[in-house]
This record gives sequence, structure tokens and C-alpha cells, in this order.
Amino acid sequence: MTEALQENPQEAAEEKSAHIEHEAESLIFGFWIFLMSDMVLFAVMFATYAAMSVQGVADGPAPSELFELATPFVETMLLLASSFTFGLASLALKYSRGRPELLGWLAVTGILGLAFVGLELYDFYVYAVEHNATPQDSGFLSAFYLLVGTHGVHVSGGLIWMIILMIQIARLGITQHVRLGVMRLALFWHMLDVVWIGIFSFVFLTGAVS
Repeated sequence: MTEALQENPQEAAEEKSAHIEHEAESLIFGFWIFLMSDMVLFAVMFATYAAMSVQGVADGPAPSELFELATPFVETMLLLASSFTFGLASLALKYSRGRPELLGWLAVTGILGLAFVGLELYDFYVYAVEHNATPQDSGFLSAFYLLVGTHGVHVSGGLIWMIILMIQIARLGITQHVRLGVMRLALFWHMLDVVWIGIFSFVFLTGAVS
């Protein structure tokens, strides 16, 4: 059996990955609980935004007067692309393709995520400075900045986590601790992608066409 695995490195890598994933099940399950609680937080903010975007406009701009789809669409493409590249990083980890490939895909993911955060900050600047639409102007704007800003903070936290993991991979190699970190960050990152799809559809797309 050992000789057969030595002759087929891919099967050996798959068996090793399956063993590690089995040992990590309890930790991953605990992280799923954290993600579910985070989704509850976003659900509350979505519900608040739904009420405020209709009833809390006050004397400020309405969603249809404020939102344009060009920049949010680019942000969506960036985040979708980053999820794809993180999937490639996960495959590099799963099949033990070595540090350079894993670090490379994580770096590409980080660059895409950083571009997303940069565009989101640019959006906030445009809304607050050029359109004079600040959080204190209405309940709708407060809910909008809270929802989108909280997502941006999550992405920024994910980027910091990613940098720390990349430093650990470069210095320590692909240890069990690093594997678990990458697996949990992958779940977190894909969750943020799902939340942003909801924000783009419910906030920007619906607001622009309403």
C-alpha cells in the first residue's frame, strides 16, 4: 500500500488531506457556529436597512437619487474573482502543491480584496463629499453606511488574517495550524462574498432602479 501511494503522489496527497480534514472537523464546526452568528448580525442590518430605505429618507437623498451601479458592479466582480482565486489556493493546499503556489494564489486574492476595499472607500468619499450624503443626514443613510461599512470592516479583517497566514506559511511552512487557518479563512471569505451579493442586489440594484 505504501509503495502504491509512493507511486501515485496525488492519491497520497488526497489521503493526507482527508486525514487532516477529519481531525479538523470539530474546529471547523465551531467556526461554522461563528459564521452563523455573523450572518444573524448581517440579517438584522439588512432588515434595518429595508425599513429605513423606505421610511427613513427624511430630507436626504433617496436610494434612487444616490446610487449608481458602475462602481458596485466592479466591486462585485473583484470579490467574485477573489473567491475564485481563494478556491485555487484551497486546491493548492488540498493537493499539497507547495508553498509558492499557495502563497501566490493567496497574494492574488489579497490584491483583489484590497482593490475592493479601496473602491468601497472611494464610494463612501463620493457619497459623503460630492453628494453631501453623510450618515447623520437620515435613517436611510445611517443604515446604509452601517451595513456596507460593516461588510468592509469584515473584508479588511480577512485581509489582515490573510497576511498573517502568508507570513506563517513563508516562515513555518504548511503546518497543521496553518492548514486549519486557511480552511477557516476560506469559509469566512466565501461568506463575505455571499453577503456582498445580497448587498449589491438588495441595496444597490434595487435602490438604483426603484
